[in-house]
Amino acid sequence: MIIVFIRVLILYTTVLFFLRILGKRQVSTLQPYELVTIILLADVAAIPMAGTGTPLVNGLVGLFALLVASYTVSFITMKSTKLRAAISGRPTIIIANGRIIEDAMKELRYTINDLLEQLRVMGWPNVQDVEFGVLETNGQLSVVPKSQKRPVNPEDLGLETKYEGLPTPLVVDGQVDVQNLRRIGLDEQWLRSELARFGARRPGDVLYAALDTQGRLFCQLKAEAQNGAPPA
Repeated sequence: MIIVFIRVLILYTTVLFFLRILGKRQVSTLQPYELVTIILLADVAAIPMAGTGTPLVNGLVGLFALLVASYTVSFITMKSTKLRAAISGRPTIIIANGRIIEDAMKELRYTINDLLEQLRVMGWPNVQDVEFGVLETNGQLSVVPKSQKRPVNPEDLGLETKYEGLPTPLVVDGQVDVQNLRRIGLDEQWLRSELARFGARRPGDVLYAALDTQGRLFCQLKAEAQNGAPPA
């Protein structure tokens, strides 16, 4: 029993480490060879995990081999456009000028229902509003709307906008991000003083706090700390 427990922990840690090395991608954005790697990782890890008669080293060697294979294919696809197209495929235009390209749909075995579903999810229920629809190599549909149908933006109206940037998280679930504080030239004493204005006696009372590029602090207290807190 203990041996099985230890084997599972070792394999779990190894697979988790390998997946972390492979990069930050959602399953829906994986290339075909990356999806194959993940599926095989699970299968290879399951063999020594389920059967204690199989040496643990065999499973670890198999996982390492898959990692090497994935890195090799990734390197090849980065260096060669021809092999990249052969392994991952090419993006395919399936809508042009508001009309569905039937031949492309048949070649990809992509149904009209699939296309309409993807368009609705993306907020484009009318095919005629789409200038170009491109089915990417990972199966995602990219849409370029017609210029008359795209949302109006400040540039269309000739308006100037201020730089916004990204807010800097300072407290996340009660934990102070000291590295972010130092990066923007502030310290914990300043942070505690600012949080007190929102009714936080200590950083542990804060669910989330962030400073935007305009110098405005957003702070939300945890539910148990909100009673009696003054309005911000």
